Amino acid sequence: MRRKRLLVAVSALAAGLLFAGSPPAPAADSPRTAVAADTYTWKNARIDGGGFVPGIVFNRTEKDLAYARTDIGGAYRWQEATRTWTPLLDSVGWDEWGHTGVVSLASDSVDPDRVYAAVGTYTNSWDPTNGAVLRSSDRGASWRKADLPFKLGGNMPGRGMGERLAVDPNRNSVLYLGAPSGKGLWRSTDSGATWSQVANFPNVGNYAQDPSDTSGYASDNQGIVWVTFDESTGTAGSATKTIYVGVADKANAVYRSTDAGATWQRLAGQPTGYLAHKGVLDTKNGHLYLAYSDSGGPYDGGKGRLYRYATASGTWTDISPVAEADTYFGFSGLTVDRQDPGTVMATAYSSWWPDTQIFRSTDSGATWTKAWDYTSYPTRENRYTMDVSSSPWLTWGANPSPPEQTPKLGWMTESLEIDPFDSDRMMYGTGATVYGTENLTNWDSGAKFTITPMVRGLEETAVNDIASPPSGAPLLSALGDIGGFRHTDLTKVPAMMYTQPNFTSTTSLDYAESNPNTVVRVGNLDSGPHIAFSTDNGANWFGGTDPSGVSGGGTVAAAADGSRFVWSPQGAGVHHTTGFGTSWSASTGIPAGAVVESDRVDPKVFYGFKSGKFYVSTDGGATFTASAATGLPSGDSVRFKALPGAKGDVWLAGGASDGAYGLWHSTNSGASFTKLPNVEQADTIGFGKAAPGASYQTLFTSAKIGGVRGIFRSTDKGATWTRVNDDAHQWGWTGAAITGDPRVYGRVYVATNGRGVIYGDTSDSGTGPGPGPDPEPAGACSVTYKVTNQWTGGFQADVRLGNTGPSAWNGWSLAWSFANGQKVTQMWNAQHTQSGAAVTAKNLGWNGTVAAGSSVSFGFTGEWSGTNTKPVAFRMGDKTCAVQ
Repeated sequence: MRRKRLLVAVSALAAGLLFAGSPPAPAADSPRTAVAADTYTWKNARIDGGGFVPGIVFNRTEKDLAYARTDIGGAYRWQEATRTWTPLLDSVGWDEWGHTGVVSLASDSVDPDRVYAAVGTYTNSWDPTNGAVLRSSDRGASWRKADLPFKLGGNMPGRGMGERLAVDPNRNSVLYLGAPSGKGLWRSTDSGATWSQVANFPNVGNYAQDPSDTSGYASDNQGIVWVTFDESTGTAGSATKTIYVGVADKANAVYRSTDAGATWQRLAGQPTGYLAHKGVLDTKNGHLYLAYSDSGGPYDGGKGRLYRYATASGTWTDISPVAEADTYFGFSGLTVDRQDPGTVMATAYSSWWPDTQIFRSTDSGATWTKAWDYTSYPTRENRYTMDVSSSPWLTWGANPSPPEQTPKLGWMTESLEIDPFDSDRMMYGTGATVYGTENLTNWDSGAKFTITPMVRGLEETAVNDIASPPSGAPLLSALGDIGGFRHTDLTKVPAMMYTQPNFTSTTSLDYAESNPNTVVRVGNLDSGPHIAFSTDNGANWFGGTDPSGVSGGGTVAAAADGSRFVWSPQGAGVHHTTGFGTSWSASTGIPAGAVVESDRVDPKVFYGFKSGKFYVSTDGGATFTASAATGLPSGDSVRFKALPGAKGDVWLAGGASDGAYGLWHSTNSGASFTKLPNVEQADTIGFGKAAPGASYQTLFTSAKIGGVRGIFRSTDKGATWTRVNDDAHQWGWTGAAITGDPRVYGRVYVATNGRGVIYGDTSDSGTGPGPGPDPEPAGACSVTYKVTNQWTGGFQADVRLGNTGPSAWNGWSLAWSFANGQKVTQMWNAQHTQSGAAVTAKNLGWNGTVAAGSSVSFGFTGEWSGTNTKPVAFRMGDKTCAVQ
């Protein structure tokens, strides 16, 4: 089941979202270090889903154009040709990680190329920045940003209500946004570029999930929750006159304007005692449908109603499919079939047990049928069949007793949409996936319709830890909400998450370096053990025994040979055991809550860190001694690892902007540490296969180096660094974990908070130009030009520029000409000028140095018409580059 996901508090967060074309600016006093760049290909280790999808939006005028929003993992666009989702907000950078939370989406029905996203994850202090409205004229391939003077809550209570953001279907330069926290209703009249509060809107809302919550999370006023236009009350080019707005106020939930927002009135006769989660208008029949719940969701909700409002007469009709006394849930998911507007559907979003429910009416709510019902309790009869073979873990490996079934129809089902062009296609979001059907109308004929996951490409897990053992599966993950997976093939969805026990969230995992079949994981569970072991590289598991007082997973370390373990759980101090945790003994000399790791060579050596102190045990974790090392970060935002194959070789990353912050190295088991002078900030450290010809393993870190935040690689023990990601691939906050692959040079696995496990592979062989009289290249440069995405009137391209000459570049400028009148609209990782067909791309301050044998990459979006022929010639100064 899905729980509330809270991002780990991160120090040193500052303002400044890094979008395409906006290079990061260093702090005024930060020393600049020349940083090389490499071309990486980025993909997800496939899980398919794994998080809450509170919103699905279909464009009303273009077939097959649909978007999905997630609470912490960004936004996605549906690709009909491949039946996959494309991520749209990977460009969100570290400093504004909160903009990966999407509280609302709007697709412009007048100009389908335009899409808008209202972003921000928390309205309380957890999110350091205000919200924003992002606007795109190329379907989310690139974005421009309008900052707001308040925060938005993509992961706050009430996030399944909506949509809070809406485009006027007649005058598409006009948008409305419902704000939380008592900030009211906002309007833009210039296509989202600027926003102002609608001063005369009479109600800012008053409902909070728990007014007594001192953190500000559950006590926030959920505010204005949806905006719906009546397109029949306007004409093209003129503002729509009638607008309906939903407010989080149980006594005054729905307001209307009939003069394009000049004045507003509470709808007379409306039901009270409930919140209106959704308001969906059927203009053909003049019906405004409303889904009500007694709370804001997405977890809670004990009572609910469905109402139909006749827009012409003002008549309210209770069309609820069940009596109020028989509800134990609220209603939220709500949709109208635009091909047959008398058909309406709704969900019982908060029916956790035995399953969610979906209701369908073909007579405007006069009568209803259910997706499932009892024949005789506890036996169920389903109108549907489910095929989860593409995501088999959705069964959770469960074998429940009736009336529960596995896989479940869902939970937290607040987004439900019938394709406006196809009555047979429906999609709905759950707490774990997007489900869909393409034979929905079988429901009405009595035949069964088929539900399958329609989620491929949408990856929304929060990653707490990752490991890549030297043998066995290449990737083991520790995930929030769904536990974690053993990936034997990164391109395929694993059959099942970790089970026996199945943690709600896995917080830490480790393997024995010299015996990788031995694996340990720890995590959170409502009841049962908080630790589990595997003797077959994570394929099968068995639970251990908790020491007294354990309340959560904490961190865990396996001895190099798997003979013993050290565990620092929540609720109890650090403990150690031999064997598989049937009996634990308290460790001495180390404080509770310390982060623990093992030496990767000596099975009796373990390490710990807490509040600026490094601790070492040489007796298998029985006793620890504080190191004399000084100058380490004073806080607890620290991650460290010991290098495989080298006893006592430890790397430590972490800190905060108001104190020590960076990367430290020890070669004497932590007795002393040396801070790397060329790393300004670092939050993770990991190791991968050494570069060809190198004797030391490759280092990877999520860090700030040379004034740039990114993912970096070093093949020379940290003496020099190469940024391996780019501004289009940042994924918000990446501070939980990182690791290289001990079997594949250059491969790096990055833990994200909401975009799953990202892995990257390099185009750099790591060999450099090599010795001897190699054949003379065609020029001092080579170019690879690739169109990575194309749509009507627009495209995206990536360019890799290689230095094939004998010496390094200290600045570069690449020129080419378009043959078909193409125009560059936005460029990242380079600055550009264009005169007619001629384009010149020049380096930025941080990527001008390109070593011999290395390469640098940049990308851009552009406009095209008719044909989009690739350039055939590229020049650097007077040299012609070889085109690859």
